[in-house]
Amino acid sequence: MASPKEIDGFLKQATDDVAVPGVVAMAATPEGILYEGAFGKRSLPDGAPMTLDTVFWIASMTKAVTSVAAMQLVERGKLDLDAPLGGLLPYLGEAQVLKGFDEAGAPRLRPARRAITLRRLLTHTAGFANDIWNPMAGRYMRQGGVPRPNSGLKIALRMPLMADPGERWEYSIATDWVGQAVEAASGQPLDAYFAEHIFQPLGMADTAFLVTPEQRSRQVSRHQRQADGTLTAIPIVVLDRPEFFAGGGGLHSTGPDYLRFLQMLLAGGAFDGNRVLRAETVALMARNQIGDLPAGIMKTVMPELSNDVDFFPGMEQRWGLGFLINTRTAATGRNAGSLAWAGLGNTYYWIDPTAQVTGLIMMQILPFADTQAVDLYRLFETGIYRMLAAG
Repeated sequence: MASPKEIDGFLKQATDDVAVPGVVAMAATPEGILYEGAFGKRSLPDGAPMTLDTVFWIASMTKAVTSVAAMQLVERGKLDLDAPLGGLLPYLGEAQVLKGFDEAGAPRLRPARRAITLRRLLTHTAGFANDIWNPMAGRYMRQGGVPRPNSGLKIALRMPLMADPGERWEYSIATDWVGQAVEAASGQPLDAYFAEHIFQPLGMADTAFLVTPEQRSRQVSRHQRQADGTLTAIPIVVLDRPEFFAGGGGLHSTGPDYLRFLQMLLAGGAFDGNRVLRAETVALMARNQIGDLPAGIMKTVMPELSNDVDFFPGMEQRWGLGFLINTRTAATGRNAGSLAWAGLGNTYYWIDPTAQVTGLIMMQILPFADTQAVDLYRLFETGIYRMLAAG
């Protein structure tokens, strides 16, 4: 059995040992918050203490928010899951497949055999890739001078496909294109759409693409894991308003804010009296959408940004409309059919509809899938299920 005090103990121990610099962890059931704790420091070596209202860069935890926004527009008839998107976003009708490079190093491209659709974007089966895990994408970017999406420049999205749409699952910039589809279909900038249709109804006052000066005073520093295992704080780079808001990874948030978003999904689309999605839409998002295609395994080509990723070694993993799905019960207690994903800075969440529990753990460390951060995540999740079992 586990208790909140025991969970406090191992989270605090991890920060006392500087295995991680600081951590916020929370979990909830339909009855309310089950656990919350904040330990360590916002910045090493002598930053302010971590608090529940600390502001994190949540990176790819943004993808779930963008997916919800897209599905709201599907509900309203403004987007279609299976219609070609080239009419709305012309580049998606023109994107070609990269076959390789010729002897002179020029890219060899061919037309795609199938159309890019919203369903394929939401499931990372549209054919796009991410240079952190795909060497061909990285080579194309270097040779063509294409910036990374975190540059905020729209040209970063004009990448070739690495496979035909529908052919394979590959973690990618696809959700950035979902964000573009949300803007085009709604007529609103992504930040304004999120604020009006998701953040305000859910009371997520600390979640946004652009951090205010007051929020900056509560912001956590990113830390880089060095070769010897120690952690070094990285200065926070403040960007002006970008050319595009990255639906795949641009948001900042706090533990309590993001937990409200997770509680909405756990409750079937409504929270605190406000409905964000229909229950049947949430159920659709939670179902496997990629058939027998394998998902969830990523081999790094940028070890400074990510380790290899496989959260369920030996287990088949699938993908819904925005979420990783585990197909068997995990060692932590997470039930088969649960939803999850994470952010590059080692922020993680899961939603377990069977056990009716959702949780998150937030740190700010590079590379992604940091061994000590993942170990702490699993320890925390196991503790939550033991709390549930203890009643």
